[in-house]
Amino acid sequence: AARFRRYEELLDLELDAVLVANPHAYHSEVVLAALSAGKHVLVEKPMCLTLREAAAIIEAQRRTGLVVQVVTMRRYADAFVRATELVRELPNIRLARVHDVIGDNSLFIQNTSRVVRGRDVPDAVIEAGQRLDHGLVQEAVQSTRPELVSSYLMLLGLSTHDLSAMRELLGMPAGVLYAAQRHSGSYITAAFDYGPFVCHFETGINRVAVFDAHLAVYGDARTVRVQYNTPYVRNLPIQLHLTETDAEHAAVTRALHPEWNDPFVAEWRAFYEAVQTGTPSKTDAADFRQDLELFTQMVARM
Repeated sequence: AARFRRYEELLDLELDAVLVANPHAYHSEVVLAALSAGKHVLVEKPMCLTLREAAAIIEAQRRTGLVVQVVTMRRYADAFVRATELVRELPNIRLARVHDVIGDNSLFIQNTSRVVRGRDVPDAVIEAGQRLDHGLVQEAVQSTRPELVSSYLMLLGLSTHDLSAMRELLGMPAGVLYAAQRHSGSYITAAFDYGPFVCHFETGINRVAVFDAHLAVYGDARTVRVQYNTPYVRNLPIQLHLTETDAEHAAVTRALHPEWNDPFVAEWRAFYEAVQTGTPSKTDAADFRQDLELFTQMVARM
């Protein structure tokens, strides 16, 4: 019913909850203001850029008792939720892999969607946001090296989906065994220490119109794999692949699609339930802080 030039005017309204979806350098400022105004918050990833900002949001969430949920919709997909149950049943995990090498977003968007882009933002506003963004990233990585700044931005953007899901699937790793960046931070590889097994990670963006994002967990007698599809085409299936040996000793792979449901819708329903019941979201501020901890460890290895 109304639009505003300043978010403070929006927060003055009698609202239960707000979605924070402005440029990510401003997320922390707006999330803290929303909590101070008594609003529950659904915030786009990344929730913030630095551990300092994360600590402030976690404290504000604790003090107010309000819901903060970070938008990482892949963790709300039915196939992923089912995969977490199956992985818990694996008696011995031998290896895991997180892979996300995908084509540029425009390759999926240009033929399927009509995108309206704002052209009326003053250059000075854009430049101020970019300065804030780079300042916060440099604070986080403790470096001005362009390749490390680019790597951290890649981790904050695309890789939050992957490593956040990895943590829910396998838990927080004991540490980062190895991490490297190539091609000015646009390709990143790493290995995470899970004690009895190692999880390998690889990510990058190319110009091939293929969306190859998956998590795979290898046990002695079963492999569990979640295969994601582009979120820019609505309601494409996210599948769960199970590979095991049958009674005739043949390898059999089943592709399961637990439910026709869009993970964005599932995510908003989870937010609604958290607000209604007062229970913390599984992707709350403290959960996102673990992503930042991994990212800073990875950059240190680089």
